[in-house]
Amino acid sequence: MAAIAAGDQAAFGALFVRFSAGVQRIVLTVVRDPAQSDEVVQEVFLTIWREAARFDPARSSVAGYVTMLARGKAVDRVRASQASRSRDERYRVSNLDRHDHYDPVIELALLREESSQVRSALAGLTRFQREAIELHYLDGLTYLEVGRLLGVSAGTVKSRVRSGMASLRLRLGGPDWVG
Repeated sequence: MAAIAAGDQAAFGALFVRFSAGVQRIVLTVVRDPAQSDEVVQEVFLTIWREAARFDPARSSVAGYVTMLARGKAVDRVRASQASRSRDERYRVSNLDRHDHYDPVIELALLREESSQVRSALAGLTRFQREAIELHYLDGLTYLEVGRLLGVSAGTVKSRVRSGMASLRLRLGGPDWVG
């Protein structure tokens, strides 16, 4: 871990070879979705690379640290997914009356207003954030695919999307506006 903290890619590669299969099993057991599992595994190893200096051998073995990190990231992903589903369900339930009295003219006017707000909020993002968000959410590409298109790592794409979405939340009026 000390070598990884010093930027030794070979040490990181050796750690990855030794622990990647186990991390994949742990994460898949918790997350149960292979696509999300791959993203979480990537997050685990990215965290190890970035935060290797924080590892304390007096508190844990490397295997224990990697296992704890994998479980924690997997549980975080499951909780985030559950929160998203709960938010969607609350929205659906709170808008049942809205659909009972559906008026296409009013609905079109509301959609145009929301669309205008979103376009305005997107215009306030950096070019990098906007590109990443549009490719990921509007074109449906994975972080890895967006990264390949933009010539950056998937972690960089994820950071751009997260910071851009945080900015959109603020611009559009709060934490529950943007999923």
